[in-house]
Amino acid sequence: MGCGCVIALLAMLSPRIAIFFTWLFTDRMSVAFTSFWMGLAGFILLPWTTLAWAVVYAPVRGVTGFGWFFVILALVVDLSTHVGTAQARREKRAA
Repeated sequence: MGCGCVIALLAMLSPRIAIFFTWLFTDRMSVAFTSFWMGLAGFILLPWTTLAWAVVYAPVRGVTGFGWFFVILALVVDLSTHVGTAQARREKRAA
């Protein structure tokens, strides 16, 4: 099984686990992010977007074409997670 397949399986469990293993076993994170802090901020705040960016990033051209679809989809998933968490907190306080 290739490294990409393992990362895809880990992403189904948790994007943060997949990011960690991507950083540990490949050079995708250092290629996609010029700063460690950008990757760390993405790991904490927008894990799906960070993982998608690292996977579709091309060293010379950056993210192009259909890769943007995956990055935008991941951003929507991250934002919906944050919105859902905020709504749950409001409902919990109201109850």
